[in-house]
Amino acid sequence: MSTLTAVALVCTLRNSPSESSSDLIARQVLEQLAQHDISGEVVRVVDYDVRPGVSADEGDGDQWPRLRERVRAADIVLISTPTWLGHMSSIAQRVLERLDAELSEADEQGRPSPVGKIGLVAVVGNEDGAHKITADLFQALNDVGFTIPAQRCTYWNDQAMGSTDYKDLDTVPDTVATTTANLARNAAHLARILREARYPAYE
Repeated sequence: MSTLTAVALVCTLRNSPSESSSDLIARQVLEQLAQHDISGEVVRVVDYDVRPGVSADEGDGDQWPRLRERVRAADIVLISTPTWLGHMSSIAQRVLERLDAELSEADEQGRPSPVGKIGLVAVVGNEDGAHKITADLFQALNDVGFTIPAQRCTYWNDQAMGSTDYKDLDTVPDTVATTTANLARNAAHLARILREARYPAYE
């Protein structure tokens, strides 16, 4: 059996190589997935010219098709986003809009291309909003066909009206580390099940 793979779509507003809490927590998720023999890569979406739209290719230099290839090749897709004004980043919202095109990309048995892939979420921020962001992201990912495992999100929020960023912490809080490890364990388990037993054909 070929190795399972993961791609982390980091939706920070900061271009590389700027430090990013969303990038950091995404890499921590991939490190935990590696403990289960799953290889992964991080893609910082803002480094690409991803045009607005809901098609697979908006043309005129649109670079979403390059990211789409990585999504379609992966068994596990993680969206990692900061919290801004209580919501996911505009970059994360654009990723969801572009993933909408996958609904019309069915395989020979009528299944949209994300069916059989695992969807995961990571959220960081120094304000409240992680639960709402998680709910919005998972509803959208499920709508386009991703499968959501148990304890499928890891997140960190600073105290109310705080100013600390996740990347500035000296150590990863125990609860975050445990949640990230559980997320990876469950995602790896479910990804292997779906590799062995695909969803039935759509009628």
